[in-house]
Amino acid sequence: MADTRDPEQNRLSRRLTRYARVGTNVGGVAARMAGARLFGRQLGDQRNAAELMAVLGGLKGPLMKVAQLLSTVPDLLPPEYAAELQKLQASAPPMGPAFVKRRMTAELGAGWKKRFKFFDENPAAAASLGQVHRAVGLDGRQLACKLQYPDMQSAVEADLQQLGVIFALQRRFNPEIDTTEIAKEVSERLREELDYRREASNVVLYGAVLKHEPLIRVPDVVTDLSTRRLLTMSWLDGQPLLSFLDHDLEDRNRIATALFRAWWHPFATHGIIHGDPHLGNYSVFERQNRPGGINLLDYGCIRIFTPRFVSGVVELYHGFLENDHDRVVEAYRRWGFRGLSKGQIDTLNIWARFIYAPLIDDRVRTIADGVAPQAYGRREAWKVKQGLKAERPITIPREFVLMDRAAIGLGSVMLHLRAELNFHRIFAETVKDFDEAKLARRQQAALKAAGVPDA
Repeated sequence: MADTRDPEQNRLSRRLTRYARVGTNVGGVAARMAGARLFGRQLGDQRNAAELMAVLGGLKGPLMKVAQLLSTVPDLLPPEYAAELQKLQASAPPMGPAFVKRRMTAELGAGWKKRFKFFDENPAAAASLGQVHRAVGLDGRQLACKLQYPDMQSAVEADLQQLGVIFALQRRFNPEIDTTEIAKEVSERLREELDYRREASNVVLYGAVLKHEPLIRVPDVVTDLSTRRLLTMSWLDGQPLLSFLDHDLEDRNRIATALFRAWWHPFATHGIIHGDPHLGNYSVFERQNRPGGINLLDYGCIRIFTPRFVSGVVELYHGFLENDHDRVVEAYRRWGFRGLSKGQIDTLNIWARFIYAPLIDDRVRTIADGVAPQAYGRREAWKVKQGLKAERPITIPREFVLMDRAAIGLGSVMLHLRAELNFHRIFAETVKDFDEAKLARRQQAALKAAGVPDA
């Protein structure tokens, strides 16, 4: 009898090889760092940072993706580490044509080429878990085929085993923050990104949620050309967002408005966010040689929040707007923070007020006046770190992780664009009719219709 098991599910030999390689490299750097202080060498020493980043950059794949995520959280790691992490590019060496042919045969069968009018075997883009190929369907439609690298499940499981090492280093730098739930959240989201069927459902979900948003385009999924490790979508023409940084303010504000609504509207109405703020996940479509809006290109890291968590976001907004301390405390409780002391609440408010500042300030402004993109949130994160040192360790709730990461990513993009908007009015319009019960019903209906697993 033929073995019908998924060959990607349990490539034991490859997984053991990955375990050994990751464990030796990361563990070796960690050991050197642990002994550094015995010889007067600081943990934040540039040499330590460069060594760890060389290891992560050489490994590529999932662990590099985790490292990039950590670099987006201000002051989670020493500045030397953050600077090195930000140098990592989310691009693994692309698969060559022969490799691509074998992968496409594995996903669509031996006659896969006959299902396209054209398929470019050289990738149009490469990332940490897969690469994108341009194609033309039999109906003439322009397509984007996202093809996962081989053995990624083995690589993910091996790398997640070493995620604890990275967080152990973090706890040495910041013992006041318990990262247990952060590690769980990162692991679950990364495993989800391996399932392109789930991502296809996310694309359908976002297409429904944003169908009345003229500034935002979502691709269509081509179901009969998609599998668990191949996702085929309509190709969305657009230019890199960074190519518009020198355009006039009107153009930059239009792009910023589209980004703001693409993030906040799905969250406020359906409790979902696009959790990967990487600039490469957006492109700008044009109308009459001017920016028309944005294309959302990647749906692997989508977070579904409980209506209660979303209500906490709205509650905190009103708490700050009305200077209501009780509403602020209730917001943290709804987010999942437990047993907070007055000192911890005051310290968390430093960060929350920074994030919420443009939402409660009724005027045209930048997302953070006088702050450079590379410094966004770092001063406030340092203040939080210092404030928490006097308190017992605080556990960051799982749901808070991607919410905070996405907010920082969005803010950084706004600063790159030098956008000047009345963010308060855009946000107030989004949440003016917020109702937790209505969101719960709307969310469940949308998830079910899109076929999102575990809905």
